[in-house]
Amino acid sequence: MSNVTVLVVEDEESITTLIRYTLEHAGFAVECAASAEEARAILNEKLPDVALLDWMLPGQSGVQLMRQLRQDERSRDLPIILLTARSTDTDKETGLNQGADDYLTKPFSPRELIARINALLRRRAPQKTAEVIDMEGLILDPEQRRVTAGEDDIALGPTEFRLLHFFMTHPERVYSRRQLLDLVWGDHVFVEERTVDVHIRRLRRALTDTGYERFIQTVRSAGYRFSAKISG
Repeated sequence: MSNVTVLVVEDEESITTLIRYTLEHAGFAVECAASAEEARAILNEKLPDVALLDWMLPGQSGVQLMRQLRQDERSRDLPIILLTARSTDTDKETGLNQGADDYLTKPFSPRELIARINALLRRRAPQKTAEVIDMEGLILDPEQRRVTAGEDDIALGPTEFRLLHFFMTHPERVYSRRQLLDLVWGDHVFVEERTVDVHIRRLRRALTDTGYERFIQTVRSAGYRFSAKISG
């Protein structure tokens, strides 16, 4: 999970310390903020993979911050878990309706927190999980950073590996070059869109001997799609 960054927005220092320890012990990278203002400064630099927002923050509340994040195209799809001592069904409904992907009531166990984050990643950002993927015999193991086809190991550079991992966790969808830059290279990474074409060619070349290069399909005037189906 070392490639997953979690932003914790919580004003109670003891809770922040516990959450940080829990997340880092589980292999996550952690950024912390004690207010919405501090959180925005971090978010302006780079988007995390998941945000944990405390409902009751000094100044602007976590719910208000979450509403702003959902209105901003850049952070609209950021996975968010709302942390709160509020436990009524009405409170939960309010939090979810305001844009939370999940809702965790204090006090919560470290095991439950990790389970909720992993479940959210599987649903919203499967390329950030450690689950082994098998598509028609092409197997990618994120933890071992290994790609195999039958008995053959496929050597990939770091960018090609991330690109293949993203494609295999999001099959049958067409992604533009700009979308791939944002989703694979990362938010606030400024490189030319032609860079995507270079790495697509490298990835196809690495897969050629196994025949799986056919899974990477060019969609004219749109971008690229990863599919085991015959394009036509």
